[in-house]
Amino acid sequence: MPAEPTPELLPETASWLRRRSWNAADRPVRTLLAAKRALGPAGTVSVVLPALDEQATVGEIVRVIRRELMERLPLVDELVVVDSGSADATAEVAAEAGATVVHRDAILPRLPAAPGKGEVLWRSLLVTRGEIVCFVDADLREFDPTLVSGIIGPLLTEPDIQLVKAMYDRPLETDGAVVPAGGGRVTELVARPLLNLHWPELAGFVQPLGGEYAARRSLLERLPFPTGYGVELGLLVDALETAGLDALAQVDVGVRHHRHQDGQALGRMAATIYRTALERLDRAHRLKASADLLHPRLTQFTRDPRTRAFTAHTHPVTATERPPMHTVPEYATRH
Repeated sequence: MPAEPTPELLPETASWLRRRSWNAADRPVRTLLAAKRALGPAGTVSVVLPALDEQATVGEIVRVIRRELMERLPLVDELVVVDSGSADATAEVAAEAGATVVHRDAILPRLPAAPGKGEVLWRSLLVTRGEIVCFVDADLREFDPTLVSGIIGPLLTEPDIQLVKAMYDRPLETDGAVVPAGGGRVTELVARPLLNLHWPELAGFVQPLGGEYAARRSLLERLPFPTGYGVELGLLVDALETAGLDALAQVDVGVRHHRHQDGQALGRMAATIYRTALERLDRAHRLKASADLLHPRLTQFTRDPRTRAFTAHTHPVTATERPPMHTVPEYATRH
């Protein structure tokens, strides 16, 4: 039997993957500093950490960003932690480490706050001033400043780039065992299939749900923000619709270590992300599956152990169905 032909990415997506995927090392710090100076006010950078009960990790993240990207290298102009009602000492730890701490409910107090990360990110635009806004999750461990400098880089050097996502390995660390690429379960089981089937132009993103990304304020202020876990998928899809694929990019920053959630929490996250996708399909009148599945392929990524680059592998997504057996003539003759 001849082998089935290997499915491919959309030509537009394959071209984007080659042209809009970089490594953090592609832009040396000297290049970033020179670009920032040349941009003037347009190169101002605000880093925002949304935080809820993250006293164990938020302090070290803040210290590293302040030391490496504000004091040693003046790349970041503002570092803000938005606390969304922590029961622990998150706010105190962040402030002691050197961040400006703002409580979610103090921002736009006339509007009662909705729960969720997206609500915090949305409100943060009201208390930051940078023309480039960089979001970083507050539960990261072994924090490397390259995660920030890497994703703000293209926004400083490429005027047509509007939003940059970090890409990285996400090891799953549980009970003393480490699965090198075992993290990102909701990405692989929910978000990646949704994007591949409904927005195949975005199939080239390695970490579409990653919480580390930077964007121009001029884009963010035009986008709706889902208030909960759907914010990353929603912003990515809406940025595609608003700015176009070529305005989006991704940068390889290595490895990301963070706290993993339990199965029930992942289930709630998956449901919210699915609903966020449905809202956007409904808004665009694209809920009819047969018309909407423009490219029934699934592209996944692994890191090549030899080149250390991410490699795309595309597979067909089949939906062949057999009819009820009682409609098959041969079955009727046997029963």
